[in-house]
Amino acid sequence: MDVMPLLFLVAGSAAVAGAARRTPVPAPLLLVAVGLMVSYIPGVPDYTLDPEVVLPLLLPPLLYTSATDSSYLDLRAQLRPVALLSVGYVLFATFVVGWAVYVIVPGMPLTAALVLGAVVAPPDAVAATAVARRVGLPSRITTILQGESLLNDATAITAYKVALAAAVGEGATWLGGVGEFLLAAVGGVGVGLVLMAPLHWLRTHLREPLLQNTLSLLIPFVAYGVAEQLHASGVLAVVVVALYLGHRAWEVDFATRLQEEAVWKMVAFVLESAVFALIGLQLPVVLRGLGEYEGLAATWYAVALFLVVVAARFVWVYPATFLPRLLSSRIREREANPTWKGAMVTSWAGMRGVVSLAIAFSIPRTVHGGGPFPQRDLILFLTFTTVIGTLVAQGLSLPPLIRLLRFPGRDAQAETLAEANAQAQASRVAEQRLEELLSDERNTLPPPLADRLRTVLERRRNAVWERLGAVNPVTGETVDDTYRRLSRDMISAEREMFVRLRDHRYIDDEMLRTLLRRLDLEEAAAYREAA
Repeated sequence: MDVMPLLFLVAGSAAVAGAARRTPVPAPLLLVAVGLMVSYIPGVPDYTLDPEVVLPLLLPPLLYTSATDSSYLDLRAQLRPVALLSVGYVLFATFVVGWAVYVIVPGMPLTAALVLGAVVAPPDAVAATAVARRVGLPSRITTILQGESLLNDATAITAYKVALAAAVGEGATWLGGVGEFLLAAVGGVGVGLVLMAPLHWLRTHLREPLLQNTLSLLIPFVAYGVAEQLHASGVLAVVVVALYLGHRAWEVDFATRLQEEAVWKMVAFVLESAVFALIGLQLPVVLRGLGEYEGLAATWYAVALFLVVVAARFVWVYPATFLPRLLSSRIREREANPTWKGAMVTSWAGMRGVVSLAIAFSIPRTVHGGGPFPQRDLILFLTFTTVIGTLVAQGLSLPPLIRLLRFPGRDAQAETLAEANAQAQASRVAEQRLEELLSDERNTLPPPLADRLRTVLERRRNAVWERLGAVNPVTGETVDDTYRRLSRDMISAEREMFVRLRDHRYIDDEMLRTLLRRLDLEEAAAYREAA
């Protein structure tokens, strides 16, 4: 196996994603653009998307890291709008897009058109949520977009399987399709519910951080694989497990949390970068098999499909946002009043991604009986143009649209005040517990060490309140900034002395690593106290 193409893909996409942080262009869009350009450089190998790799090997970790970073409580509070998008909209888009393609493209069977509809139905909200965080979109809209991206792939993959069975001649029925959808949904949730408690028990009872992190890396693949083996939705199984583990992450050892955070940030960065670069690199593969549809006809079909996909989301989102409130007084009482601005952003944030391409590449070349799958190459081309069109047109215009709508910004003062009150309550409880512990003769400490514990607690309690105070008139720093800078400079001086002692052979490298790790932990603790 030649590893150089894989190495170039990972290293190149990581470099482009890193460079994107210095530009106003979101990283996913820059990665796709660079992938398009690189795909025609002589000597660049074909990076054909293999659905046997993307779906079971790339999708689970991406879902897992996104779900563990999400808030279970926030998602539960927005469950109704999330379900309307991740289930209702995907099915609606499947039928609307399928019917439109059946009408627009001469000779396209309805079953094959519905396959295309299912393929392009699920938006990939990775780019949308990245933009949302970057421009300060309200948390409710961000939560809805995140929840949709976590669950809509399961709906789309199931709808695709049903439409594909009808297209290849397996005699699928509407009743059978509904049954398969329910089996996938209920089975995926069931597998997640069965696995989440044992996996959490393992995470809390393993005492070796390396083993705990190894388990963490295996969890999404275990959940996905078990569910798929039972013909259930692996996507839903991963999401259920990840939401539970993320919600209970505070019960895991602190060393594991520190390592997990670093490991999963790296995994998500590498995979997301490579995935969006792969989208752009598919252009030669897609065009190579287009054949009879090259030229104006293919361009017309691509533009028409793009417009249908964009319009269908508006047609669904606005009624789904406002009609339930008009029809139900209970919804009006329990949920905040949505705005047309929020519905506008949700409608426009419908970019498609790598899952659509991976599903499209999994379409078989033949049907039962040996005949070719009807217009498979055109379906691949239209999927590719829809993904690129939505990423470029909607992705580039989403930030200015959000700024134009002028959503109210976050109240930093109120957030800091809430944080300070929470810290004060926690510190009060910790102080009471400390005095209880020190009153026990088994916990006797010398007065300087006991005072040190009290000082640390007092510092943590005052740190947030100090952020509300004035800044230094000379440096422009807050008290927190000064404290953090001085702590960092002191630790840096210690670190340099340890290195000099190693260089002069007063200590060996093993002792140096031990001392440096201790300083690293102290620096991290000081930074968190002041942050």
